Amino acid sequence: MKHSRLNLILDSGALQLPDDGEIAVYGAGAGDDLSALPKDRCEVIQGFKPDSDALTARGFKVSVAATGPYAVSVVKLARSKVQTRMMLAEAVAKTPGGLIIVDGMKTDGADGFYKECRKRVEVSQAFSKAHGKLFWFTAKPAFDDWADKGPITLPGGFQTVPGVFSAEKIDRGSQALVDALPAKLPKRLADLGAGWGFLSRHILMREKVRELHLVEADFNALECARVNVTDERAHFHWADATRFMPDRPFDGIISNPPFHTSRKADPEIGRAFIHAAAGMLTPSGQMWLVANRHLPYERTLAETFRFVDEIAGDNSFKILRATKPLRGKRPQD
Repeated sequence: MKHSRLNLILDSGALQLPDDGEIAVYGAGAGDDLSALPKDRCEVIQGFKPDSDALTARGFKVSVAATGPYAVSVVKLARSKVQTRMMLAEAVAKTPGGLIIVDGMKTDGADGFYKECRKRVEVSQAFSKAHGKLFWFTAKPAFDDWADKGPITLPGGFQTVPGVFSAEKIDRGSQALVDALPAKLPKRLADLGAGWGFLSRHILMREKVRELHLVEADFNALECARVNVTDERAHFHWADATRFMPDRPFDGIISNPPFHTSRKADPEIGRAFIHAAAGMLTPSGQMWLVANRHLPYERTLAETFRFVDEIAGDNSFKILRATKPLRGKRPQD
């Protein structure tokens, strides 16, 4: 568990929490140390399913949307600058006259947010530790221009929101996978890591597809997918794709698996998707996935499927097809 700047500043006495009132924590992850906060007064706002599950298991109340009002709001900086601004604006609105605490890594723009907040309200001196920064201020209506401005509209009428993967443009890898898929696909399919629904809408245009399950860990992305994919054959699951267990096996799985948990690439996520997919398929099932050219997925596919080949690609991406899973616990018919 990460050592907490919040713990250190509260232990020092430089910052004190009020004795009562609800505390919102925006964007806390599974590894964040929240032990300095009274658990019975906390509501963590977190829409990423693995983090939500982990925090719930630790005894925190976790919600996908803020309720309020709060006496204190802690805002953990997100990778998306626009998403952080929206969270901060909402926290201020939900914590009228209360305490706002902003905490984040320098790589997520902590220095810049500190400077921007100082232009709007009177803020504390910044507390810098472990390549990050924490500061606080009293909530005042000075951030209305950072509030949620509604969905982003992309070509094809797709709608997204800040913070989801590929929010401002159609992902090149997903487009490459769509272009490489055969005209005819199996009847019962899953889109693992479905995001906001780009792949799924195109999958449902293929012949013979009778059922498609969208499995996505990001709640906001899945809500976008519900808007973007209105076909009655689509079924939506807010779930960690690496742990998802269908009620019966799929004939085919299509995926553009994520490969970042932070700013550093992590091939283990894609490997976990592959192992999970092998466990969800029928004995003759197939998987199609797209990956950045440098990601080493072929060995994992060879360990989990009888046949593996590259069906398309360029200097940036490769489209891989795997058939007949070899191992992995398969759901029972």
